[in-house]
Amino acid sequence: MASKDQHFLMLFAADWPNSSRLLAFVLGCATTLVFAPAEWSLLAPLLMLPLLFITLTVSPKDAAWHFFWFGFGLFLTGTYWIYISVHVFGNAALWIALLLMIGLSLIMAGFLWLAGWLTARLCSGEPWHLFFVGPAAWVLIEWLRGWVLSGFPWLAHGYGQVESVLGGWAPVLGVYGVSVMLMFSSAAILVAIMVPGRDRVIALPLVLLPWIAGAVLGFVDWTEPYGKAVRTTIVQAGVSQDRKWLPEQRKATLDFYRGATLSVPDSELVVWPEVAIPARNDQVQSYLNIVERDARRNGQTVLFGILELSYDRGAEGQLFNSVITLGTDERMAYRKRHLVPFGEYFPVPAGVREWMKLQNLPHADLAAGDDVQPLLRTVNDIQLAVAICYEDAYGAEQLYAFPEADILINVSNDAWFGDSIAPHQHLQIAQMRALETGRYAVRSTNTGISAFIAPDGTLLRTGRQFDSDVMTTDIFKHRGATPYSGVGNWPVIALCILILGFFRIRSGTSL
Repeated sequence: MASKDQHFLMLFAADWPNSSRLLAFVLGCATTLVFAPAEWSLLAPLLMLPLLFITLTVSPKDAAWHFFWFGFGLFLTGTYWIYISVHVFGNAALWIALLLMIGLSLIMAGFLWLAGWLTARLCSGEPWHLFFVGPAAWVLIEWLRGWVLSGFPWLAHGYGQVESVLGGWAPVLGVYGVSVMLMFSSAAILVAIMVPGRDRVIALPLVLLPWIAGAVLGFVDWTEPYGKAVRTTIVQAGVSQDRKWLPEQRKATLDFYRGATLSVPDSELVVWPEVAIPARNDQVQSYLNIVERDARRNGQTVLFGILELSYDRGAEGQLFNSVITLGTDERMAYRKRHLVPFGEYFPVPAGVREWMKLQNLPHADLAAGDDVQPLLRTVNDIQLAVAICYEDAYGAEQLYAFPEADILINVSNDAWFGDSIAPHQHLQIAQMRALETGRYAVRSTNTGISAFIAPDGTLLRTGRQFDSDVMTTDIFKHRGATPYSGVGNWPVIALCILILGFFRIRSGTSL
């Protein structure tokens, strides 16, 4: 390979740092197109090429700042919907919404800063070192940002490949395994471009190997259906967020859910969305008793989301975001365990909380459910693994439910995000959960996108967004376990740590 000073591209990031950082920002913005609703999945390895290349040409600190600007572009364009939820529907001041949106983007970009620094520091300008170090550093940081400070696993690279052949890796290695295979392929392209002779012959097959192996894995049935078909109905009221809690809207909402459920007496399982009923459970007991009577008469199980007031943990009572069963011998509840910071709880000092109260902003905390909860059961003893709202972005937290769980349930309220890309991204995440566990997923939302998802992650049926909808489909219980549901993320994370540890020792210098 020719010396670095003979190549214009080798000098670009060092000699024109502002231009190259702007390019990194633009690449980050463009990477949003990899995810839903655009789903240009094949763009992902190509958009990563310039970023990986930069780590070979500049100092670790400079590489880190290029990764930072890439991340800022990605999260600014990929999560702009935070502004909609906080300002448009949350009625917070414009400056608060912008502060939260930009602040989150900067924090996530900070994680990528570390990925860039690690990559450049450990690859030492060598393309073959980059082939190993780049994917390991990227995915380790991707995993870290999924749980540090409560975590924000949105826009993990693997989600953008849920319907590509790389998705075949998901039942084996999970979403982070898909990410690492994508990054290996991208790094192999760079190696093939930069190295001469026999090394290029070795690198070229490595570009395609993850995709070929993923396609082959896609033909493996890790789980199997059993029993008769389960006729299942999703009920979506389509009430916009700005009307949902209005007193004059409540009766129409309650009438719709009961009427829609009565219209499908042959459905064994009926699923309403997150906080479908705009009230606490103790405020609508007579209504719940009526729906329960209807369900028992038809042999149905109705799952519905509601704010549940419970005194299980003390005399003062706590409020949970829950999914409760009706029609079973006794009512069972799943309580949301992974709450949304600044949405369902507020990690702020008492003085700030008082200020929020004076500004008429949400300020009261919901209680979190237990980390491990009994599976909900239907009248016919079908076991359900439930996730509420963006809990399904934390796939590893749900693995305790397997292999016992027969079907996945996700209820959500994506009305908070309006007509943005967020509901589409959230649906893509739900597809990944079905693919990872080899189970049908039933996703019921207030305004869309509700869906039935097959065990291979494909969409069987989706509802009309921003409208009322009642969808009925036959699905099947599944048994067995995918490799991922048995071991979670640890094999991928351990591999990343081992790779980085090896090159750290090989470099012979401290980080």
